[in-house]
Amino acid sequence: MKRAAAVLAALIASLPASAFAGNLTFRFGGFFPRAESNLFADASEFYTLYTGFGAETPPGLQPSDWNDFTFGAAYFTKVANGIELGVSIDGYNQELDTAYREFVREDDSEIYQTLRLTIVPMSLAVRFTPTSSRKRIAPYLEIGGDAIYYKYEEYGDFIDFFDPSLPVVPDSFYSDGWGFGFHAAAGLKVPVTRDFSIVGEGRYQWAKDDMDDDFRSNEIDLSGWSATIGFNIRF
Repeated sequence: MKRAAAVLAALIASLPASAFAGNLTFRFGGFFPRAESNLFADASEFYTLYTGFGAETPPGLQPSDWNDFTFGAAYFTKVANGIELGVSIDGYNQELDTAYREFVREDDSEIYQTLRLTIVPMSLAVRFTPTSSRKRIAPYLEIGGDAIYYKYEEYGDFIDFFDPSLPVVPDSFYSDGWGFGFHAAAGLKVPVTRDFSIVGEGRYQWAKDDMDDDFRSNEIDLSGWSATIGFNIRF
């Protein structure tokens, strides 16, 4: 993956300045994490969303609880008929207010904590555009390599399971790092004027990473769907 990224970067750097007339897109929408790793399984086993519990043992966290807003930008330039090269960056941040599912304080009150996940994918990609961007509807397909920065945090009150008396103590836990993967996307451009289009895109990214710091025994799943809409400016 690193070698592929280096090749793409070298190719972009070798292009003449005139080739960089291209397309700048700003987009926003939703990111829907797959959440299939032991980090998310552990969170589901211990925690539930705090919504004023009605069940004796409330349900654990679900993958859909991590769904949230995403936004980003992409720049692509034409390198051949029907082929564009580009870079993009996106951002996602979800914060969940939770409580232990099966444990309460001695006075039967809940034990609260907050979980926060930040994901920032940065991509080098090739886009295939089988029709002119000036067509009424111009579809495209895209594949690319991703370097994904992530940060995962838990802070609040926690049970010390290493102490037989199970005391509740305030604490915080943290891990950040980089996962490397790839994505595939499909989209449509709908021109409004000669140089301005509305763009809709669906994308799936694949990536995992072994965590460090306070979560060194965990693996984080960075994969998931995104669906965005935005606008494109052609230079």
